Amino acid sequence: MAKNLVIVESPAKTKTLSRFLGKQYEIKATVGHIMDLPKSRLGIDVDNGFVPDYDIIKGKEKIIKELQKAAKGAEQIFLAPDPDREGEAIAWHVATLLNGKGKGKAKIHRISFNEITKTAVLEAIKNPRKIDMNKVNAQQARRVLDRIVGYTVSPFLWKTIARNLSAGRVQSVALRLICEREQEIDAFKEEEYWQIMTKLETAKKIAFEARVYKIGGKTVGTPIDSIKNKIIVKSEKAVKKYITELQKYDYTVKEVSKTEKSCKPYAPFITSTLQQEAARVMGIAPKHTMGIAQKLYEGVELGKEGSVGLITYMRTDSTRIADVAIKSVRQHIESEYGKNYLPAKPNVYGKKKGSQDAHEAIRPTYMNTQSVDGENAEMRLYELIWKRTIASQMSDAELEKTVVTIDVSTTSENFVARGEVMKFDGFLKVYLEFKDDGSEEMGKGVLPPSRSKKCSDSSMSGNASATTTRVASITKAPNPERFCWK
Repeated sequence: MAKNLVIVESPAKTKTLSRFLGKQYEIKATVGHIMDLPKSRLGIDVDNGFVPDYDIIKGKEKIIKELQKAAKGAEQIFLAPDPDREGEAIAWHVATLLNGKGKGKAKIHRISFNEITKTAVLEAIKNPRKIDMNKVNAQQARRVLDRIVGYTVSPFLWKTIARNLSAGRVQSVALRLICEREQEIDAFKEEEYWQIMTKLETAKKIAFEARVYKIGGKTVGTPIDSIKNKIIVKSEKAVKKYITELQKYDYTVKEVSKTEKSCKPYAPFITSTLQQEAARVMGIAPKHTMGIAQKLYEGVELGKEGSVGLITYMRTDSTRIADVAIKSVRQHIESEYGKNYLPAKPNVYGKKKGSQDAHEAIRPTYMNTQSVDGENAEMRLYELIWKRTIASQMSDAELEKTVVTIDVSTTSENFVARGEVMKFDGFLKVYLEFKDDGSEEMGKGVLPPSRSKKCSDSSMSGNASATTTRVASITKAPNPERFCWK
């Protein structure tokens, strides 16, 4: 029988860990929490310090017996649930149930690792620690608050809406936010507005688009912008009138203004940004994203290599990356893309106020593994994490932003065309973030080349074929600004 017992949270980890630890270690799983507040009563002594009263979760009796049996033959017990508050609470509950078990009352240790790699796991075994009661108490406080709020609000929901509904510290606040937002939507007044675009062509037959910027000397705006003394094109009739007038004249470039812009790489993923980007790029819900990430963390079968943990722990608010990982990333960038793409020093990202910074950012455990076989969602999410990590340590992208002002002869109207020219792609060679509307964040808009930063360039003049585009008739938009042209 193995001398050591390792207890993890998920059965999926047992295959991966068994490859690293060998026959001297028996690995068992709790399959999540084994103790919780009772379902049939409050389970909290409100009058005496809000002390919780835990029961063994129904259906976990068999698992607990297996753990206790395995503990009897062990000299050392290593508790290795996930490295977060929930994991710490599970370790505490297991330690309580196994106290006094094992050969000569086996020593119970708490170990944790941010990635399931051989180096990280063996390092954790060498450096065990005590259970962090601050984390345990933090989890208990959250659970107690959930129960107190839930036991008050849920019965009200049963009476007023339907049975078996639940509410707690999160759902109750979220519901209020939704209701307040719905009230704002109901109070929103619809305002129709239009934008006018023109398709222009240079003497060299290079086509580009510009939009009306001023009409009658006044800046064209939208109902929600902060422009003073603006004019809003509110109807199709007005649009046709402007088009008929504007088609009579020629268009000449008045000014070309260029500015250099440096775009910094995106920080490595934290939990929230991973969920947001997966929703935009892959179209999956946060819960689904976290389920896939959990599998990648615990271990994925990679042919002859067996089960391999591919990413670091996916519940984190830190953008920090370990020095050894940064070294590996920088080596990969230099060998694959060249020195131009490698900044002189590693990129460092600040942490938000209030972040715990307990774990690293979400990153691959092996930087030489760029893609993996498996389910499509697993492959795509892993590739997203890999690209974001690599890009976070690459050089800035260098862009040239161009604004062309075009005058309409004999009138006070003018048009503006905007575009960008990529001078050096930098991190964009690997990773380009997407907006909520599905468009790419950078690289949009192409304009013909001009001779100088500020010039009157007659080579860009020509007759316009004016067209109109109706941008939005806003009707109860959850975010009205998204439907307004800027």
